[in-house]
Amino acid sequence: MQVREIDGDEGRRLLRIVRRGTGSVVTWRRAQTVLLSAQRMPVAKIAEVTFTSADRVRDVIHNFNTDGFEALYPKYRGGRPRTFTLPERREIKKIAKSKPVEHGLPFSTWSLAKLADFLVAEGVVDDISHEGLRVLLREEGVSFQRVKTWKTSRDPDYATKCRRTSERAPPRTDESAPFLMR
Repeated sequence: MQVREIDGDEGRRLLRIVRRGTGSVVTWRRAQTVLLSAQRMPVAKIAEVTFTSADRVRDVIHNFNTDGFEALYPKYRGGRPRTFTLPERREIKKIAKSKPVEHGLPFSTWSLAKLADFLVAEGVVDDISHEGLRVLLREEGVSFQRVKTWKTSRDPDYATKCRRTSERAPPRTDESAPFLMR
């Protein structure tokens, strides 16, 4: 197996990558392999010179023939691919930000266990661990910390009382508050 016919510009570019020696070692080694193949060196000899296997040399040559110089540069991707799709993540976030009562559940706040069970029961996801849910919610910026605010009440006059107490009282003047220091 040999590399496709390489023109002068491609040859100079490969030579520049090999001679420069800076950058990725992977790119340097791949460029060296392609350059040696362009000089009609057999695959077994290239493998010996580059301290790699003949199969690896064939892969590099094949990839260069199909993709060109893009095949020289490694495409590193870190870690495992995301488990949930973007629509699933959006739905999880939407449900996590809602109140359980809105979904007909008899509790006032979500726990990771309750939320995970609800998501599976509703068919949003097939399966999700508590830890996976915690990580996902952290990535999405959802927090379960309670906000200190008025709580809901069963009192029918709750809204009126809430408005009355939250309205600002008029500021005190010196005459209305004689105990204030002047």
